[in-house]
Amino acid sequence: MGCEGILVSNHGARQLDGVAATIDALPAIVKAVDGRAEVYLDGGVRRGTDVFKALALGARAVFLGRPVLFGLAHSGEAGVSNVLRILNEELKHAMLFSGTAKLADISPAYVRRGVPPLPSSL
Repeated sequence: MGCEGILVSNHGARQLDGVAATIDALPAIVKAVDGRAEVYLDGGVRRGTDVFKALALGARAVFLGRPVLFGLAHSGEAGVSNVLRILNEELKHAMLFSGTAKLADISPAYVRRGVPPLPSSL
């Protein structure tokens, strides 16, 4: 029977603050799944660039929690719509700046992990 999708989530690290961030766990899970199921990401998505990174690292889609709830608390349905519009615009900007014309063009090549070491001459 199997499964058709896997949700990578840690509930915003509320329960276990020492666990890996979902974005950090995502690449290994995508690799382990190896295309046998869709992989979704939940947790830590606050900006359109977070959506871009998740898609680049292999997520099929992202789930939203806090941003939507913040919008709802602020302005009800209109606030939720505004949050979704902002995230969409930020994702479009990330795609524009990276030269990706469609979602399918987003790849791991657009994400740098870690910080390069400083030159020893500094």
